[in-house]
Amino acid sequence: MPAPTTDQSAAAAASDISKPYIPLASLADDGWSTEDEATATCFCGKVQLVLPTKAPGLVNTFVCNCTDCHKITASMFASNMTVLDTHSHFTRGEDNLSTFAQRKTVGSGNLMTNYFCKTCGTLMYRISEPFPEQRIARIGTIDDFHLHATKFKPSTEQFVRSRVEWFGGCEDAKQVQGNAFPS
Repeated sequence: MPAPTTDQSAAAAASDISKPYIPLASLADDGWSTEDEATATCFCGKVQLVLPTKAPGLVNTFVCNCTDCHKITASMFASNMTVLDTHSHFTRGEDNLSTFAQRKTVGSGNLMTNYFCKTCGTLMYRISEPFPEQRIARIGTIDDFHLHATKFKPSTEQFVRSRVEWFGGCEDAKQVQGNAFPS
């Protein structure tokens, strides 16, 4: 019997959600996950954080359809997770982040600071002024793709009123017309 091809091996790894699935999705090749933590890496691999996969460090998971998220992600929504700083740390690249902060378009009027990789531009996380001890990290930066659909599956969808018509929303997520987490 012939050995499985690379495509067959990748398909098998992708289908078993009980095991980590870390596809070639960036220039980094050192992503990992455990029961309690997982790496989040920018596209070029110069920035990597370790984030919690469960409470108390993992505060919530949500999709945001606000107009800021439309623009800052260059997409129609953002998939996010809020984590406590006390439960996250950098493995590399904190000094390779640049920031951009503003409050003009933020629905609450609070200052929102965005942290981007200086090299590739990946938005790694945001910090909202009323919650300086929390990072709003991007689920898509998590290296283990199985976690996107399991531990980090969004439980809430906010700013549904701004959701694009062709997106049906997050199945089984609590639907909120505006901000689900007001300060």
